[in-house]
Amino acid sequence: MKRFTLCIVTLLLAASASAQTKPRIDKAADLPRFSYAVTGNLEQLVRDEKAFSAFADQVRRDTEGVLAKYDIADKSMQSQLLGTLLPLDLLEGRDQQALARIQAIRAVQEKPADKLLVGLQARAMIEARQAVGNADSAAYRQAVGQRLALALQALPFDVVSNEIKQAKASAEIVGETLVLGQVRNVLQPIVDQSSALSSELAPGLIGARYALLMRLPLKQTLIDVYTTYLDAHKVEKADIWAARKLTLTADQGLTPVKMAVWDSGVDSSLFAKQVLRDAAGKPLLIAFDKYANPSSTELEAIPAALQPELPRMHARSKGFSDLQSNIDSAEASEVKQYLSNLQAQAYTAAIEEINLTGNYSHGTHVAGIALDGNPFARLLIARIEFGHTLKPDPCPSREQTEKDAKALDAYIAFLKQNKARVVNMSWGGSVSSIEDDLEKCGIGKTPEERKAQARSLFSPFRDALSKGFASAPEILFITAAGNSNQDASFAEDAPADIVLPNLLTVGAVDKAGDEASFTSYGPTVKVHANGYQVESYVPGGLRVAFSGTSMASPEVANLAGKMLAVNPKLQPEQVIAIIVATSDKSADGRRTLIHPVKAVAQARP
Repeated sequence: MKRFTLCIVTLLLAASASAQTKPRIDKAADLPRFSYAVTGNLEQLVRDEKAFSAFADQVRRDTEGVLAKYDIADKSMQSQLLGTLLPLDLLEGRDQQALARIQAIRAVQEKPADKLLVGLQARAMIEARQAVGNADSAAYRQAVGQRLALALQALPFDVVSNEIKQAKASAEIVGETLVLGQVRNVLQPIVDQSSALSSELAPGLIGARYALLMRLPLKQTLIDVYTTYLDAHKVEKADIWAARKLTLTADQGLTPVKMAVWDSGVDSSLFAKQVLRDAAGKPLLIAFDKYANPSSTELEAIPAALQPELPRMHARSKGFSDLQSNIDSAEASEVKQYLSNLQAQAYTAAIEEINLTGNYSHGTHVAGIALDGNPFARLLIARIEFGHTLKPDPCPSREQTEKDAKALDAYIAFLKQNKARVVNMSWGGSVSSIEDDLEKCGIGKTPEERKAQARSLFSPFRDALSKGFASAPEILFITAAGNSNQDASFAEDAPADIVLPNLLTVGAVDKAGDEASFTSYGPTVKVHANGYQVESYVPGGLRVAFSGTSMASPEVANLAGKMLAVNPKLQPEQVIAIIVATSDKSADGRRTLIHPVKAVAQARP
């Protein structure tokens, strides 16, 4: 679950009048689509200046046209489109245009860190190129480093620290195989089949060329600058959550609360005393695989060949987490070495293994957060399986949508039958994601055809979710806002965009309450919780810190479970009202930070 000037009054009024005549785009899926005829080897296209220039001219024309012709409601989408053009400006040496583009992107940024950091690398590269006269010498790299370091010195560390840690981690793992991996293994098969690439996926080629020519040569420079900056500011952010944390104890004699983790599965052995069981002593479980076929396992099956590799897979998960937090561990070092030196032929297996590990771990990690400090929580397991392969499996289809809808009905029936009070859902889907999957699967002749087909497949999924939630007014459903840094309603990210009295959508902040760079937002996002480097269990018992709105949502589910333990008579609408009312509003009005101590105190009868 990313990222103006003062004009005279007459010009400002004229611009406003012109803007009112533009067609308004209120949903991401309603943006116009374009198709680009592409044949042959995409890696050669990315590397060949003449071939790439012809392709880039078409993308530039269409992207600039969309920005000029439409009034786009979501500023993050405006930023995304402008962000497609900025690397083209830099690659083509249009320095003044690039600088103006940076200003335009900054103008639509809403998150403080994004507004401060946008274009910092780009500006340093432009200034260094102008000062040195080239972009491929040691003098140029040194000049970039000096300018970037100077720019960072002027920034408030407490605002940008998380993003700088992430930027350092990204620089440390990047290598040619990662830069070209999607081009070779995702986009190339699409072009081989259809001889075309949509405007949804075309920016992947732009990003690859930019990274290959402009970012990868600066790898060590960026690592050095970010390392020096972080070493000079070894100050931990204040932790606002420690004082808000509330732990219940078994001797309080409170009411047991049935809580469901509707996720990728849970290692029930880690929560043995809290797991609800059937008459035979087995965990109460409902599960469907990724094809929406019934399953009886509480965790996704790991291929036999990978079973012995699980300890290493979990260690790499920890390594990724440590990198993100700027922790110098053996696991982090191994991940840096592994990914930065990854061979081309190993890319697909490596990425799919990473995805599979994430899926395998996700539900257990979420459950650990949801149950923490509440001995009265009783766990129901609802396992949903997610794909992990580069080519979608299964591909979207009417048949699959119908099976998914039936599975959703079964999940809801299970939750109602077992009298769940709180259900956490750290997942979601959108029209645009289905559209991308259709293209990757070679379905649909044109972008407009895929756009219409995606809508026809998404609507039944969303309708089934909404109908299911509404049919269980006694259950409080809590969901993650998403990690696309967009308005969840604009992106149509369900269930985060659904409006119902028994559904609460949660955004993510860090331990200091600062908005996470990845978190989605919008009118349905009512509260925020810690979703940055939150520690919990993965299957087998290892504790790892992960980030995402996936981690923030179960923090709120945890709070709801504690409130119901002290007052089981509360209804979902009342729980939501208390959580919101006792939360703290940030000065900028963008964040509503939960306060468990206050909420539980107010919940008491």
